[in-house]
Amino acid sequence: MTGLTGTDLIAAMSALGAGLAMIAMTGVGIGIGYNAGKTVESTARQPEAQGTLLKLMLIGVALTETAGIFALIIAIMLLFANPLM
Repeated sequence: MTGLTGTDLIAAMSALGAGLAMIAMTGVGIGIGYNAGKTVESTARQPEAQGTLLKLMLIGVALTETAGIFALIIAIMLLFANPLM
């Protein structure tokens, strides 16, 4: 017997799940960077459309950021709001 109890296993898997949930943040960073880069590129090509492009970029960034916020909430719930520990 290794001395590993059920509570220890739950704590370890919760920490692993929280870490995997935070991997989603890399996708969020890549998505926001791509969005901002394409907006700058489009503004350089057509400067008179800057206002419209900025609005669209901010909407895209907000939608992309929600995925990161959901991942953060799940990670916090796995670490601190686990009823089985």
